[in-house]
Amino acid sequence: MAKLYFYYSAMNAGKSTILLQSSHNYHERGMRTLLLTPAIDQRAGTGKIASRIGLCKDALPIAENDDLQALVIQTHQAEPIACVLIDEAQFLSAVQVRQLAAVADQAGIPVLCYGLRTDFQGQLFPGSAALLGWADNLIELKTICHCGRKATMNLRTDPQGRAIKEGAQVDIGGNERYVAMCRKHFTEAMA
Repeated sequence: MAKLYFYYSAMNAGKSTILLQSSHNYHERGMRTLLLTPAIDQRAGTGKIASRIGLCKDALPIAENDDLQALVIQTHQAEPIACVLIDEAQFLSAVQVRQLAAVADQAGIPVLCYGLRTDFQGQLFPGSAALLGWADNLIELKTICHCGRKATMNLRTDPQGRAIKEGAQVDIGGNERYVAMCRKHFTEAMA
């Protein structure tokens, strides 16, 4: 039986690297995958999944209102796919998460979602909240804080490295804007 998986972590845990490795493993065995990434994240270019260690692969860019169940089924009917892999899954809508659950349940295609659990204020992203509720399997990927403890939070910083405490939930960026921290150091930085 196919399942909906949510691989989550703070920044810099290797989510995109693991996603690309998983896709590679399917391809090595002669199976086709469908890679999806939110169009809002254009750091590597539109429709690109890129890891910080240099791996990059083309993906289908998706928008907030796209019907992912219809997209996957249409793609699968044109040429069978063995697995759907989604990067930056925190940007999915709750409706899209339910559509992906239907892909696993009704079409029998596993769906692997990779994303952040929380934003720079420690709040769940809508996609992450829905995945935490709907996914069959929740897998935490670990990274570390500067102190060596497990990092679970994402601190947004200004160019001088100071914590940004207010602003829009979504502000696309990488190491130049965000630092993964343990809860203790995140709390201290936000005080």
